[in-house]
Amino acid sequence: MNKKMTILYEVGKNLYINITNRCPCACVFCIRNNGEGAYGSDSLWLEREPSDEEIISELEKTDLSKYNEIVFCGFGEPLERLETVAKVGKHLKSISKTPVRLNTNGLSDLIHQRPTAKELEGAVDIVSVSLNAGSAEEYLKVTRPRFGIGSFDALIKFAEGCKQYVPKVVFTVVDVIPQEEIEKCREISKRTGIELRIRKYDS
Repeated sequence: MNKKMTILYEVGKNLYINITNRCPCACVFCIRNNGEGAYGSDSLWLEREPSDEEIISELEKTDLSKYNEIVFCGFGEPLERLETVAKVGKHLKSISKTPVRLNTNGLSDLIHQRPTAKELEGAVDIVSVSLNAGSAEEYLKVTRPRFGIGSFDALIKFAEGCKQYVPKVVFTVVDVIPQEEIEKCREISKRTGIELRIRKYDS
């Protein structure tokens, strides 16, 4: 008997949407290194990816008004399924006033080999991009992306592109990286005009 897929899970007053296990990175601090769940959830490992219809069905059975945010974020990179994020996000915007956030590593353009920021227009209110390093070399070391050294510049370009189509864009870093790197990230934040949020690492 197949285990029940965890498509939706709660963290505090937010509802999270888990749509894929796929990710182009292997971050040294990834929560997947610590087990099958996160923040007290059931297993987030998906035996298969849920269809758009399955995701929408689960959302329509849920009282979305009780959440502060609805967040695309699970055990993989949501933008591996860009079309699904766009479709489900737009559906959410049509049935709910709860803000929709996308947590991403920002490598969507490399994944799909084209500019992708415009495809998020009307689907999400906030794009949160994991910066996690202040230079291409350090980023390569801590996130280990399959696309190599060009990944860092690509994620910054993607984040800047999102500013044209999404109401709010933020960079995030986890507080376990060296202070020197955090200061470099602050400089990138100032240069791009994109807010930087330092978040606590939850093991």
